[in-house]
Amino acid sequence: MKKSIAEIAALVGGAVAGDGQKLIGDIRPIEEADADDLTFVSNPKYFKWLKTTLAGAILVPPGTVAPDKNLIAVADPYAAFGKLLAVFYPVDHGPAGISPDAYIEEGASVSPEATVMPRAFISRGARVDKGAVLYPGVFIGRDASVGEDSVLYANVSVYARSVIGRRVILHSGVVIGGDGFGFSAPGSQNKKIPQVGIVQIDDDVELGANTTVDRATLGKTWIGRNVKIDNLVQIAHNVVIGENSAIAAQTGISGSTKIGKSVIIGGQVGIVGHITIGDSVMIGASSGIHKSIPAGMVGGGTPFLPFRDWLKVEVSKAKLPEIRAKMEKLLRRVEELEAVIHKNREGEP
Repeated sequence: MKKSIAEIAALVGGAVAGDGQKLIGDIRPIEEADADDLTFVSNPKYFKWLKTTLAGAILVPPGTVAPDKNLIAVADPYAAFGKLLAVFYPVDHGPAGISPDAYIEEGASVSPEATVMPRAFISRGARVDKGAVLYPGVFIGRDASVGEDSVLYANVSVYARSVIGRRVILHSGVVIGGDGFGFSAPGSQNKKIPQVGIVQIDDDVELGANTTVDRATLGKTWIGRNVKIDNLVQIAHNVVIGENSAIAAQTGISGSTKIGKSVIIGGQVGIVGHITIGDSVMIGASSGIHKSIPAGMVGGGTPFLPFRDWLKVEVSKAKLPEIRAKMEKLLRRVEELEAVIHKNREGEP
């Protein structure tokens, strides 16, 4: 596929500076790009590459000047770069249709415009809408539903009555609707509490490989519209995650916690149950969250601290050996002074 710089600019709403008729055939990193390639630069620390790159076209922020280069100025070069990657490298799931090697129980409803690959299993009462793609090994439980244009990659499991919205992407190994971790008398009898709720995943959600979302004990575990979740994340029973939130890998969210809208959570964060994280909160990686966080807070650590306090604590950690050495020296000095005082007192008449 080749497109002119002018065509590319039109796709992303950009303004051309240079030769708009030049053809571009690929997208490559700025340090590797050649004369037929498109690249981008958005972070000022990479502007130095503008002088040396051989790229045929460069996505840049407005106001960028680079003599003898073909520039496409856009408000967000990184977002434009992502949009163009989808144009130059479209995902091909193959032709629509239901493989004769898929197993579909009587009573399931599968659109003929869906793509169902070999060894997918669709249970009685389940619904798969048009444009949905089910890769080999996908399991759809009884009375579950998969919305239009959603993609479930190999070996995804969607347990009974789970609701998957439109344009949802579930990467390989995702499990939706497994039992929540509910037991009475934990640590002794461990009597299982039946988990009879559901999972609801709204439109445009994406879940990374091997992420798990447990069904609710009662009611629903709910992931809101346009939430993006990385690989190896655990979402426990009755958790609610507000729309547009983003959660990085290896995070665990305990039961009945409510995550607000547009929340950003770094990797390896642990969050206890039955608390509330307000809208637009940002949590740094490897934090331990033990209580609710009000809306708009930015920070991290264990326990969670506001951003400036968290930075002070992190800086202090690196100085602990030095502080310890000084403390030990001070203690020895105090002991010496106390010994002198004691000796002087003994010499008093």
